[in-house]
Amino acid sequence: MAITLPHDAMSQLFVATLANDLPEVPNYNVCPTTMVAVVTLGATGRQYRPLRWGFVPAWYKAPNDGPLLINARAETVAKKPAFRAAVRERRCLVACAGFYEWERTDPKNPLPWYVTRADGTPLVMAGIWQHWEKDGQALTGMAVVTCGANAAMGRIHDRLPVILEPADWSLWLGEAGHGAATLMQAAGEETLRFQRVGTEVNSNRARGPGLIAPWNAL
Repeated sequence: MAITLPHDAMSQLFVATLANDLPEVPNYNVCPTTMVAVVTLGATGRQYRPLRWGFVPAWYKAPNDGPLLINARAETVAKKPAFRAAVRERRCLVACAGFYEWERTDPKNPLPWYVTRADGTPLVMAGIWQHWEKDGQALTGMAVVTCGANAAMGRIHDRLPVILEPADWSLWLGEAGHGAATLMQAAGEETLRFQRVGTEVNSNRARGPGLIAPWNAL
């Protein structure tokens, strides 16, 4: 994903208190295990705070004790032992300018696409989070909740992050009571814009705004 908006602007957007040690922005190539600023709900209200992209289940003996869980499927998130408590009690908002997905018609040559909101506003994804601690190690990680793709996304990939509208933020965070499960569905096709970008983003070392430039302009 690409995260480009200043933290103070995001805290104003979400009416959230800024935490310390937020990751540097802009970052045009946010990869798994990177720290990401997200919105969580705490005892004093909304907090804009850093979490690691990568959810660590409570029973892991070390952060790398099992698969890296960066996504949670909406269809099973309430049943999976790794996620079921988090989706009930610890939901978060993950905001970005856009995210990357790869078209794998040719498995040897995956083609990257950059996906944004068509209206140009920040793209806010549903997430869940968990604090993990064992033997002196501690981290707080999150996973993005995904659902089946809509028809537009389906031409590239069969999954899509659950994208939340501003009116849904309170329900997802738990401020507006129960019913968050109703939000775990694909956004309308008109919500998203798709742009082919260069294969430089295939490397987790790649940096800079050129990663989101249209492929035909490179």
